Amino acid sequence: MKIVIVGYDQMFSSLITGSLESKNKVVGVFRHERVTIHPFLLFFKDIFAPSKDFSFIKSLRLKEIKARSVNSKEFYKEVLKLNPDLILVGSWSEKFKKPIINLPKLGTINCHPSLLPKYRGPNPYMRVIMNGEKETGVTFHLMDENLDTGPILMQKKIDILQGFKGDTGESLKNRCCAVAKIAIAELLTSMNNEIVIPTNQNEKESSYYPQISEKDILIDFEKTSVQINALIRALTPWQPAYIPHKKAFLQVGSVKFFENKTKFHADKYKAGLVLKKNKNAMWILTGDDKIAKVSKLKLFGNFGSLFTPFYMNFCVKSGDICK
Repeated sequence: MKIVIVGYDQMFSSLITGSLESKNKVVGVFRHERVTIHPFLLFFKDIFAPSKDFSFIKSLRLKEIKARSVNSKEFYKEVLKLNPDLILVGSWSEKFKKPIINLPKLGTINCHPSLLPKYRGPNPYMRVIMNGEKETGVTFHLMDENLDTGPILMQKKIDILQGFKGDTGESLKNRCCAVAKIAIAELLTSMNNEIVIPTNQNEKESSYYPQISEKDILIDFEKTSVQINALIRALTPWQPAYIPHKKAFLQVGSVKFFENKTKFHADKYKAGLVLKKNKNAMWILTGDDKIAKVSKLKLFGNFGSLFTPFYMNFCVKSGDICK
């Protein structure tokens, strides 16, 4: 089959590699930088600071589609000339319009890193860990004009590593992309050799999660140590978590949990109680009566690093509640 691949980062390269390894022809690729960076600036970036995506497609000598959007006239004309059987999509921010979806002979297929219809939306790697899920996966589905709602062609399950040293957002992403590379080769081989029947998604089981918000990155010490640890792991390495303290926010560098051997226990004292502090760390009571040592703290703001020592010395006291 002749395939055009649209995407970003690891999922993009996984789909390209899997397609080539299954003896299909990648006739064109469209990288996300074409959408996010002005062509004039991208020209110089490709020369002096090329991205992994650019270096990868150049190493394979793949034809790059030059347009400002998947829904642009330029993209439509370029793909029309290439006459692909399929468009494959892996990690993309734009909503595809119907003329583009219907452009290839067989259809447009998206690879979504969750077990659809659960965890539709832009951040499933983070969300499944935050919510304490035991498994996730990758789903290949036909695209329609909505987000992540089209009929399913194939799914592969992935166990989420649990515990305090379990999966981070990054490690789960790496494993999903590795599975996607193998799965797309399997799916394309099946499509070449037999009829693959799409299965409609069960809307009763669907869930959608939007972009991570400011509220999502705040540590709630009323939760258990397991839940707090899951939040930290989910955000790693893309986004630090923050502690709300009075009217300020402190960025957290690391968190460790200890058994509570003090006289301050969660059945009598509020979770979020600051038991002690030093110039760069706080020991805080959690909802399950553990002690969280949060360290490498930095005050939020343009001059946070400069004012953190002052804030920790004079504004944070034992007995404060982080809420």
